[in-house]
Amino acid sequence: MLKESRLRSALKTISYRFWATVTTMLLVYIFTGVVAIAAAIGGLEVVLKTLLYFTHERAWDKFRFGKKEISPFVLWFTGLPSSGKTALADCVSERLSRNGFKVERLDGERVRNIFPKTGFSKEERNIHIQRVGFLASILEKNGTVVVASFVSPYEETRSFVANLCRNFIEIFMATPLEECERRDNKGLYKKARKGEIRNFTGIGDPYEVPKDPEIRIDATNESVEKSADKIMRYLKEKKFLF
Repeated sequence: MLKESRLRSALKTISYRFWATVTTMLLVYIFTGVVAIAAAIGGLEVVLKTLLYFTHERAWDKFRFGKKEISPFVLWFTGLPSSGKTALADCVSERLSRNGFKVERLDGERVRNIFPKTGFSKEERNIHIQRVGFLASILEKNGTVVVASFVSPYEETRSFVANLCRNFIEIFMATPLEECERRDNKGLYKKARKGEIRNFTGIGDPYEVPKDPEIRIDATNESVEKSADKIMRYLKEKKFLF
């Protein structure tokens, strides 16, 4: 939640009064044609109304009426590799930033580049997601919106993360396996089918479909922008956006 500082109120006061006083002096001069009278009235007005405006602004700042507190939340994108998680999460993250939110973007590939020794066994995946989930929950508690995109194939681990967060929104990328393979420009699925990559989700390792995700998206025939619209509408419906 944002709270206006005294310095910001003071700068707004100065800016407003400068132009208001110039306007008053011009009006007095137009009616009287005397520069001295216009200057005297303008000088008196700037002192009195500056104090009045500043006091008025600070008084209104103490009232909660008309103020809406927006709770931070965690958007968790999960799905098969190449299902469209990263592109959609990037788009949503950008939209939230434009709307004035403090957003932290967490992505599976980027995080693994920082921790390159993280393995792909079930145990290693679980530990990795638990750590990322803990980080997401801490960011959320400190007022940051988190947009995370991870394959996170196991229901147990996703539930673990959901229980850590206050407002956990699971977005399941329900893009079919065949479409994910078609979209795979890195050739990872082909390598996995040839046995060159072990424990690859969807081929050598299972993906446990979310039981009850808040949002379900199939990127087969839906553009990133249209999918982002769907997510933003959901956030508005749940009062995370106004």
